[in-house]
Amino acid sequence: MEVPEIEKQIGINLYSTDTEGLGGQLRQEVEDFIVKEITNREEGKDGKYLILELTKRDWDTHHFTRTLAKILQISQKRISVAGTKDKRALTTQKISIFDVDAPEIEKIHLKDVELKVLGRSRKSVELGDLWGNEFVITIRDIASSPEKTGAMLEKTNSEVLAQGGVPNFFGIQRFGSVRPVTHLVGKAIVEGDFEKAAMLYIAEPFPEEPEETKAARQFVKETRDFREGLKTYPLRLGHERAMMNHLISNPEDYSGAFGVLPKNLYRMFVHAYQSYIYNMILCRRIESGIPLNKAVEGDIVCFRNEAGLPDSSKTEKVSSETVNAMNRLIKHGRAFITAPLPGFNTEFASGVPGEIESKVLKELGVSLEGFNVEEFPEMSSKGTRREVLLQVEPKFEVAEDELNPGKSKAVLEFMLPKGSYATTVLREYMKVDPLQMS
Repeated sequence: MEVPEIEKQIGINLYSTDTEGLGGQLRQEVEDFIVKEITNREEGKDGKYLILELTKRDWDTHHFTRTLAKILQISQKRISVAGTKDKRALTTQKISIFDVDAPEIEKIHLKDVELKVLGRSRKSVELGDLWGNEFVITIRDIASSPEKTGAMLEKTNSEVLAQGGVPNFFGIQRFGSVRPVTHLVGKAIVEGDFEKAAMLYIAEPFPEEPEETKAARQFVKETRDFREGLKTYPLRLGHERAMMNHLISNPEDYSGAFGVLPKNLYRMFVHAYQSYIYNMILCRRIESGIPLNKAVEGDIVCFRNEAGLPDSSKTEKVSSETVNAMNRLIKHGRAFITAPLPGFNTEFASGVPGEIESKVLKELGVSLEGFNVEEFPEMSSKGTRREVLLQVEPKFEVAEDELNPGKSKAVLEFMLPKGSYATTVLREYMKVDPLQMS
């Protein structure tokens, strides 16, 4: 089945299942997307950090922490989370607040927010505490009858289970849902062309954007008149406006223009380019008929850490002597086949997997030295490897859709490790444009 054009733009050109897609719609209601964080930490009675369970409905994580900091009259930096969660969803996660007492929290009443005090700790909630997330997701507005929907789900599910899961692609969120430009900016940075990178980010229009936004971008793209452009750029495009302001004050300082952006954003550009290359390599592996759950000679595997998660810092190349033993470890979830997120110091596979990796890099004209970004060292990346298979065993139920008469709904439940995307699983079942899943 043909994948949507927008997925091809981010390096994904196939589905791993051969079944008919359900179609349908996500997030018709906020409660259709339920996410509960899984952490490996415990709270006590002592420590400077107050630990809370936050349940929020239709709140962006950053917006929530900013609002909470204002209410408590503290710096937002004193509030920590293990991971950001979808806005249009019902989400539950742990947060920590430095040097705040429980009575101060009990006074807070925010719409669609519940805060439950769990205890105290000597350390804040951090990314390392996150193990994964549990999802309960409702797909609505499915055109087929509940019986046919159930049969289609069963067929896709059997293929997913036979493969041991789904390809661990980076989803559209990594690149920008409406405007997948992030990896293109990263490519220009790696190639050393900061002017091209800045103009792509500021001024490259995309079809799904509002007409006035496209017109504003097109004007700046053609004229390079940043001062005039600021008059028409919507205020919500704060990052682009900040870069243009910098270029008005510092003409031609295109690398410096990226310095006005938040660190988590400017580091995302190179990471997105790595993700694009990884997606392409993963597709080529599948097209070559090499399984994702069985190593071949030349593969590089990583091993499970103490938390039971893949640890890309512990790797080993598979040889003809070790392939059988390695596949036993893979079968028992103790080792994982990987593909590269290329950088200036990446370990590459050999054998057939290595040929695939080098061929993709050659086709794209990737210079690994370019990932050492001399003009902006904080954007540099030595690279790493990422497991190719997202191990998942969804359970599902099907019923009449009470919100859309004559249509079906399907409720899927599954758990994913941190750093992976629920939409990567759902795309195999729905086979729709990813914007229908955002």
